[in-house]
Amino acid sequence: MSQAREGDRQTLGEFRSYLYLLARTSLPERGAAGMDASDLVQQTLMDAHAKRDQFRGASEAERAAWLKKILSNNLKDALRRQGRAKRDVSRERALVGGVDESFARAEGWLQANQSSPSQHLAKHEEILRLPKALEQLPDVQREAIVLHHLQGLTLAQTAAQLQRSETAVAGLLFRGLKKLHELLDAG
Repeated sequence: MSQAREGDRQTLGEFRSYLYLLARTSLPERGAAGMDASDLVQQTLMDAHAKRDQFRGASEAERAAWLKKILSNNLKDALRRQGRAKRDVSRERALVGGVDESFARAEGWLQANQSSPSQHLAKHEEILRLPKALEQLPDVQREAIVLHHLQGLTLAQTAAQLQRSETAVAGLLFRGLKKLHELLDAG
């Protein structure tokens, strides 16, 4: 394998955690119809590798946007297949339409009203660091943050999903966010 191909594969692999977080927060239900965030990310990386000649950007931000678009298309295709299998067109449209919204929620969680180019670059770098920082949290704290802040579930819905009290989930969120901010600040 040529060094250029190996370098390209390595570069794409650096986005795995970022893509996984986007896929995880975009799936409508955990384990819905056999769809798995890891499978979607793997398909996205394979598609990106196969289409690497089509990438016209130069920066990491442009590569992230390109990969996000491929992931979005793969997720929409998977949701359409799921919708066809269930023959519920109205549900399919709602799920497919929610993909971009959930991507925006995941990225918007970190974004502030930043206007300078350097602030935009810093924000983008932080978005790419978020998945790696989340991986360092205890599983239950990570799950609480993903469900509540990234998937947009209410505290009560998050508590029901985690089978814990709302008070316990509020504590998990508090401790998880505190640790997450420390990890992001340290990076």
